[in-house]
Amino acid sequence: MAGCVFCGIVAGEVPAFRVTDEPDGVAFLDTRPVFKGHVLVVPRAHLVTLADLPAESLPGYFALVRRLAVAVEAGLGAGGTFVAINNKVSQSVPHLHTHVVPRTKGDGLRGFFWPRTRYSDDAEAQEYAGRVAAALATG
Repeated sequence: MAGCVFCGIVAGEVPAFRVTDEPDGVAFLDTRPVFKGHVLVVPRAHLVTLADLPAESLPGYFALVRRLAVAVEAGLGAGGTFVAINNKVSQSVPHLHTHVVPRTKGDGLRGFFWPRTRYSDDAEAQEYAGRVAAALATG
């Protein structure tokens, strides 16, 4: 898609520090990493959100993400990885991308990047679970 920086990287028109270029996706270093070695994995096709990824592409794409999570840990001597996708909100580039961030104990990240909250009681939690379950059943 014209104007999409990730499509430009996939096409080889925009420079990037590529980690791999495969039929299921392209992986490259994030230019503003949470930690050094932070990799972005993108599908070759211009898709905006995870919901846009065709069902037949799921196995290949997520196998690539999984392989990169293992490689980031092994290649960088990390204690683990944080793997995340933003859909729409906080998605700085409107092209589906998965973050694979190397983690080490004591690296300063605490869980998610945002404040946490609590349900007021079990009934409120059950109501939210029910709303999501109902949407899942119809979608």
